[in-house]
Amino acid sequence: MALTIPTGLRAFLPARWRKRKPRVAVVRLNGAIGAASPFRAGLSIAGLAGPLEQAFSMPHVAAVALVINSPGGSPAQSHLIHQRIRALAAEKGLPVYAFVEDIAASGGYMIACAADEIVADPTSLIGSIGVVSAGFGFDRLIERLGVERRVHTQGEAKAMLDPFRPENPDDIVRLKQIQADVQDLFTTLVRGRRPSLDFNGENLFTGAVWTGRQALRLGLVDGLGDARSTLRARFGEDVQLVMLAEKRGSLVARLLRRANPGSTAGLAADGLAAEALAVIEERAAWARYGL
Repeated sequence: MALTIPTGLRAFLPARWRKRKPRVAVVRLNGAIGAASPFRAGLSIAGLAGPLEQAFSMPHVAAVALVINSPGGSPAQSHLIHQRIRALAAEKGLPVYAFVEDIAASGGYMIACAADEIVADPTSLIGSIGVVSAGFGFDRLIERLGVERRVHTQGEAKAMLDPFRPENPDDIVRLKQIQADVQDLFTTLVRGRRPSLDFNGENLFTGAVWTGRQALRLGLVDGLGDARSTLRARFGEDVQLVMLAEKRGSLVARLLRRANPGSTAGLAADGLAAEALAVIEERAAWARYGL
C-alpha cells in the first residue's frame, strides 16, 4: 500500500523524498476477447471494468498504458472495452498509451484505438480491420450416426445458422447484412480515432494484417518500441510503472464452478463439448496469424 504524505508535511522530509516520482498505471490485456467460460478466461468488460477504474483513479497517476496481445474476438466486448477506456480518459483527463506485443488484430486493434498513441514492436502484427463469423457444421455427422435433429420455433429466423442443420442461403444473406453493419461501425471508429491513416493506395479495411514497421508507414500506429522504454523516455528514468491485471480465476477454480452443486468429485458433463469447441475456435483465432 502506497503511503500518501500530506502536503503540509512534505517540506519537513529529506529532499530526495519531496519530489514525487511520475506514475503510470499499466493494464495488461492478453488473450482472445469474449465472455469467460470454464476453459477460456476471455477479455471482457466484466473482467476489465475493475482494473480500468483502478488505473484511471490511481492517486497522482500521469497516464494509463494498455499492453495488448490479442487476436480479437467478440465485436460487442471489444467495443464496450473501447468505450469504457475513452469514457474514463475523458472523465479523468488522462492520456492513454497502447503498446502492442505479438498482435493487436480485429477487436484487439479496436481496443488499441482507444489510446491517444499506439506503439508497436516492429515484428508485431497489426490490423485485421474486418468482421468474421466461424463455426462448425455437424449435419452430415449426426445423419451418419442416425441422430435426428428436432427444432421447433416461433419465428422463421429463430434457428438461424443451427450447426446441426444444413446451411440455409437466407441465413447467409442475413449474416452478411449483420457483418456489413458491424464492419461499418468498426471502420468509422478507426477513421475517427486514427486521422493519421495513410492508405497509400491500399485498402486497410480488408481484414489484412501488417507488421509493426508496415503499420507505422500506414498510420495504423504512431511509433515502434516497448512499454518500459517508451514510458521511461516520455516520463523520465524514475517513472513508476504500476502493473494491474484483469481478475481471472484459475483454470481449476473455473472448472470446479461447473461441477455438480455440493460436489467436487467430478466435472459436469453438460456443456463440456461446447467448451472444447470454443477452445478450438480460440486457438484457431491465434493460428490465423501464425501464433
